[in-house]
Amino acid sequence: MSRFYRILEQVEGPLFLHVNMRWNREVLNRLFFLLTLMGGATFCLGVSLAAGLFAPGAWGTAGWQALAAVAFSHLPVAIAKRSAPRRRPHQVYPQANTGKRPLQDPSFPSGHTTAAFAMLTPWMMAEPLLIPLLLPVAIGVALSRIYFGLHFPSDTAAGALLGSSTALLVSLWI
Repeated sequence: MSRFYRILEQVEGPLFLHVNMRWNREVLNRLFFLLTLMGGATFCLGVSLAAGLFAPGAWGTAGWQALAAVAFSHLPVAIAKRSAPRRRPHQVYPQANTGKRPLQDPSFPSGHTTAAFAMLTPWMMAEPLLIPLLLPVAIGVALSRIYFGLHFPSDTAAGALLGSSTALLVSLWI
């Protein structure tokens, strides 16, 4: 798997470095910090639970679907991180911009991106008119993880696919 990751790094390394180093602006630091918080498991689970408990009708159902999708999607994330570990971008590119304490666990796939797509997909299915608002938020979470030097683009793409597909599967059940 490490050979595959090396080939992938050669392809996506320039894109990672462009987003991580050239986009570095104070206003983006604040925006992406907020988006990163919104992609955290605690935020996603809390908002989904609140929607499931208090939102009426289809919104409550979307909340329960989001809660289940976030919870279930993190099982394959944990399995992938252990079975196919990948170094984080800041470990590959020492010049990468990171926060004060960059994560050291495996990079693939992005858990934040998985959680964001798992949480937001049921709401986009409940009201397709929200897609132009919610899809950029989910994509913003993915970009924030690249921006802060924590994930490669393919890590976030895998997280987006994993989160949204889990949400679609959960919608068949709940």
